Amino acid sequence: MAEKRSDNAYYLLGLRVLADFGATIAIPAVAASILGGKLDAAWGTKPYVTLSFLALAFVFTVFLIRKKAVAYGKSYQALINKKP
Repeated sequence: MAEKRSDNAYYLLGLRVLADFGATIAIPAVAASILGGKLDAAWGTKPYVTLSFLALAFVFTVFLIRKKAVAYGKSYQALINKKP
């Protein structure tokens, strides 16, 4: 039974990573699309502002994912080292 509790820690970490990465990817992309679409409509530059904002959101997301991946890697290593 002790192994199941140990495995649950891995499953919970995996679910946390999945949710965090999903939000980290989706939120900047959706925000860039909405804001870029509104600015394109107001300025008549369709689709250039939206594409520029999506490119910036992509770069921002890459840096965030890398930073979070390193942190989650440390959490994973802590789980491995903690296992008897």
